[in-house]
Amino acid sequence: MSIFGNLRGLFSSDMAIDLGTANTLVYVKGRGIVLSEPSVVAYHIKDGVKKVLAVGEDAKLMLGRTPGSIEAIRPMREGVIADFDTAEEMIKHFIRKVHKRSTFSKPKIIVCVPHGATPVEKRAIRQSVLSAGARRAGLIAEPIAAAIGAGMPITDPTGNMVVDIGGGTTEVAVLSLGDIVYARSVRVGGDRMDEAIISYLRRQQNLLIGETTAERVKTSIGTARMPDDGRGTSMQIRGRDLLNGVPKEIEVTQAQIAEALAEPVQQICEAVMTALETTPPDLAADIVDRGVMLTGGGALLGDLDLALREQTGLAISVADEPLNCVALGTGKALEYEKQLRHAIDYDS
Repeated sequence: MSIFGNLRGLFSSDMAIDLGTANTLVYVKGRGIVLSEPSVVAYHIKDGVKKVLAVGEDAKLMLGRTPGSIEAIRPMREGVIADFDTAEEMIKHFIRKVHKRSTFSKPKIIVCVPHGATPVEKRAIRQSVLSAGARRAGLIAEPIAAAIGAGMPITDPTGNMVVDIGGGTTEVAVLSLGDIVYARSVRVGGDRMDEAIISYLRRQQNLLIGETTAERVKTSIGTARMPDDGRGTSMQIRGRDLLNGVPKEIEVTQAQIAEALAEPVQQICEAVMTALETTPPDLAADIVDRGVMLTGGGALLGDLDLALREQTGLAISVADEPLNCVALGTGKALEYEKQLRHAIDYDS
């Protein structure tokens, strides 16, 4: 019996995909998250013909370091598909990588989309997934997936507030009875933070750094509020001196990075405040009791919960696995499809 059970598990190819701006995560029914890779595709261009060279981790290493004949691109921008063909190639690659061989059946795939995605953007995501070999493509709103993944009781008749800070967008949502009461999507996320660090160092230090370095700075010493000693920890970074054009190394401190990130952090705080202002009073009372849950990679920014607490006066907590919340939630929607079918959109 167990052999048949294992076989069925092997051929159950239904999956949930968190198609993120920065990372793509794949959840396979019954197996959990089996893949987490950067959303990057590298092409080799010869005589005007594009050929996929690398996808995911290998392609990310090439970002900003490619010769003329190779192009490394991120097909997702601000949570939606910016480059249709490349996104399709990337989804195909990840589906193949997960199954390692051709399965007997075409999988059913559920993908999460930002709440603010337009019908055209949703159609593009659905079309890409179907072209990549899916039998059916369902869409679920990102805030619902994030809240499910964070273990919030969203089906209860009480207010739950989730703030999902991804690579391209921040989704602020108030949920009750398994659906969205209020949601707002602001196009601020990890990418905007990287850009803020790059432009700050260009202005203040006359140093030009790439996206990879900016991301390393953000994850190593990034913080949402000024360190108590006015300086904080520091790290060495390398870039190009804009005054004389030669490479140079400088030291950056946490205080400088907090100053650089002040604007994107403020935009996230404002989005949360706006959501609280427009929430019906009874649900707002529940949120005072329960607090706000932070999910997404951006929730890992140092002291972001404290910065939000100072602004809102609410209890702010960070989910256990903020990076995986949306993928886990989308996966749970696949596992418990009957209970959550109102949240999954299969047709359009």
